[in-house]
Amino acid sequence: MMLMQNGWSSLYLIAVMLITGESVAFLQYAKENVSICSALLFIGLASALGQLFIFSMVSEFGPLVLSIVTTTRKFFTVLGSVVFFGNTLTERQWIGAFLVFFGLFLDAYYAKGRPKKEKDVVK
Repeated sequence: MMLMQNGWSSLYLIAVMLITGESVAFLQYAKENVSICSALLFIGLASALGQLFIFSMVSEFGPLVLSIVTTTRKFFTVLGSVVFFGNTLTERQWIGAFLVFFGLFLDAYYAKGRPKKEKDVVK
């Protein structure tokens, strides 16, 4: 499914680049800045690895665990931005971050305490 999505996305991107003329500008830029090719290759590999990770997370643990992991990752990205780069969050943003993690905590806490019903068990 992801292969098909990436294939169709690439076809649409190529078509739009040809129609708008952006492909010529990109090729000219790439000729003048050869190092961009290695950066694009790295981004492509990182994207493929990320998609593989997401697919394996859904396959092994389910979509709920994936959503918790991605939400946690996004929060730590924001926290790292605050700590390492000196960016600031407003009081409202800190409250929002707290509410998200409080909700995740409650979900994890009550999910473990709830007995599984027969229909909840995957066969």
